[in-house]
Amino acid sequence: MERKEPARADQLLGAFEDRDERFMRAALSLAREAAQRDEVPVGCVVVDGEEVVGRGYNLRESLGDPTAHAEILALREAARAVGSWRLEGCTVYVTLEPCCMCAGAMVLARVERLVYGAPDPRGGAAGSLYNVVQDERLNHRLRVTPGVLAEECGEILRDFFRRKRLED
Repeated sequence: MERKEPARADQLLGAFEDRDERFMRAALSLAREAAQRDEVPVGCVVVDGEEVVGRGYNLRESLGDPTAHAEILALREAARAVGSWRLEGCTVYVTLEPCCMCAGAMVLARVERLVYGAPDPRGGAAGSLYNVVQDERLNHRLRVTPGVLAEECGEILRDFFRRKRLED
């Protein structure tokens, strides 16, 4: 029987990056759906292991609900799918750095990890303006990986707002 060599750190990191890009592309697909509905194009998936257990995109305008952010909708669906509000071990992939509300919801849900695309210097609560997800005063902190497919995530937002300005 041939002995298999253990994976090198760079191989493991490469696999992790591929996984992050794959799930961020799923979130980008949801962001495109939001744009088609004339919603701010933010998409989110919640992943447990290798399974997407929650999906969401912004629906604030459609639902007339200020809390209908992509992350909140995805967290709700994930909680239903796993049968618990505790999303321990789950990773949230979102195209835009979460706001305070969404970051707080992730902390409350005990999400393990957050991966986001574009930073939000005006309202980001995962390191840009605030850092709710890693605040040592809170009872839970998330690991954060920023900037995955940041250019693509930022471009869909820039295109959306450019188009909205032309419509006005």
